[in-house]
Amino acid sequence: MLEQKSTEPELPEVEQGTLFDKEELDRLHVQRTQWEEGLVKKSVERIPERDNLITTSGVPIERLYTPGDVRGLDYQRDLGYPGAYPYTRGVQPTMYRAKPWTMRMFAGFGTAEDTNKRFKYLLQQGQTGLSVAFDMATLYGYDTDHPLAAGEFGKCGVAISSLADMEVLFEGLPLDKITTSMTINSPASAIWAMYIANAEKRGFSMAQLGGTLQNDILKEYIAQKEFLFPPEPSMRLVTDTIEFGTRHMPRWNTISISGYHIREAGATAVQELAFTLADGLAYVDAALARGLKIDEFAPRLSFFFDVHNDFFEEIAKFRAGRRLWARLMKERYGAKDPRSMMLRCHAQTAGVSLTAQQPENNIIRTTIQALAAVLGGTNSLHTNSLDEALALPTESAALIALRTQQVIASESGVTNTIDPLGGSYFLEKLTERTEKAALEYIERIDALGGVLACIQNGFFQREIAESAYRYQQEIDQHKRTIVGVNDYAIEEHIKVPTLYVDYEGEKAQIARLARVRHERNNQATQRALENLKRVAEGTENTMPAILEAVKSYATLGEIMDVFRDVFGDYMEPAVF
Repeated sequence: MLEQKSTEPELPEVEQGTLFDKEELDRLHVQRTQWEEGLVKKSVERIPERDNLITTSGVPIERLYTPGDVRGLDYQRDLGYPGAYPYTRGVQPTMYRAKPWTMRMFAGFGTAEDTNKRFKYLLQQGQTGLSVAFDMATLYGYDTDHPLAAGEFGKCGVAISSLADMEVLFEGLPLDKITTSMTINSPASAIWAMYIANAEKRGFSMAQLGGTLQNDILKEYIAQKEFLFPPEPSMRLVTDTIEFGTRHMPRWNTISISGYHIREAGATAVQELAFTLADGLAYVDAALARGLKIDEFAPRLSFFFDVHNDFFEEIAKFRAGRRLWARLMKERYGAKDPRSMMLRCHAQTAGVSLTAQQPENNIIRTTIQALAAVLGGTNSLHTNSLDEALALPTESAALIALRTQQVIASESGVTNTIDPLGGSYFLEKLTERTEKAALEYIERIDALGGVLACIQNGFFQREIAESAYRYQQEIDQHKRTIVGVNDYAIEEHIKVPTLYVDYEGEKAQIARLARVRHERNNQATQRALENLKRVAEGTENTMPAILEAVKSYATLGEIMDVFRDVFGDYMEPAVF
């Protein structure tokens, strides 16, 4: 069991109280009224203000923000210092003054050889962490030669069917020195086992390995829909990985609780934050029910957020998320270790915001979003490429996306001080409203019976569908401008080169899979799969049995078929 002790640093005293006294606020209110009735009234009569000045979450934006809008703000209670509760201003004491965020470009296509080359190229260009995208067959737990995998090879990520593919994928990469993120959910435990087995074959122990497994099955039912089994056994598999990582892999984040896909499905910033934190609370409850202590596993929980175009709302979302998570962990669960209260997150610029029209404009969109993530205090970041509305990124487009982060880090000056927008009347008010609105959603979810009940009754799906419809209506009615789509459109012939995944790679992948099945000790593989079925039918942690199967070169499809046989498939209920 991990030792539980507080490592809260000693901090200078901050006087309690609001930033402005009542007398000063009253005087400022009178001055504002005079300004509005004088200068503003005359200006509006001459040039009317624009309509629909709201955030993407539908929050009206006031004409001006003053100390009166943050009259209840208490510095020590609501902001504090970076690296200290409630972490509004960041989870590290020095943030980017010590080193920038991890630049972790999401990459994967075609064969393991193809993606290995892309990884090495990006590392040579200054990337500081790896992030693996898997193809659709892998995401659904099928081998490349399965009939349902036809036509999907390597098109949205790399194909991984066995430990042999994983060995090629990470060949020559220093797994003890870099961290690896893997975006995989239903088959997450099997893919993670392949990563561990490959590392051990190369002489790296479990304790040396650092990285993140997405492994967030709840958001699959809510938004992305790449689920395989019913929610209950799926939650068991996730909890197995949390328990296994807690016991054996102290540097590994066994789950990345993901708002990204919820936002991409059409949720607002507030819904993304609320639904993600609600999922996080469900995983905490599951781990506690397993018998783990809050300060044993909570320090390794991580999060993953989208970054959309509404610059200030996105910054406020990160700040509100850190503060709300810290309060929930401390007040609801009694966490003592400061690390348990820290919301550490990865961010990715919004794929859904990219357009096929005038694709070069996507560079500007990505830059704005990346800057918002940095000013919001993200711990790592992926920037989308300009061609991602058309195809997988080319090497050239991926390089521009990486250089975008490097320019922000090295040339913009925003890394020189911590939380540079902290104290802005507008931003602090928006942070407060975002936190309050997210907490109201969490309380509604609790009242409806929790996350699993809300998945079953369609609550999340309805909320997201309504938000997506409302946003699209605003675009169609020209209440929102999308440059190059509903305004500033031009007739154009798109000349952006796109990446092509050929069929030769698929043939090579299937040939390697056939060799694996022929050359392995099939009796040992069969015994390992039978043992896995026995464990799945019981209550033991499944990770040791999965590792045994992986090391015998059981394929991904064979392992997931065991779970399909024991747990059954899941069909989502209709939502109206």
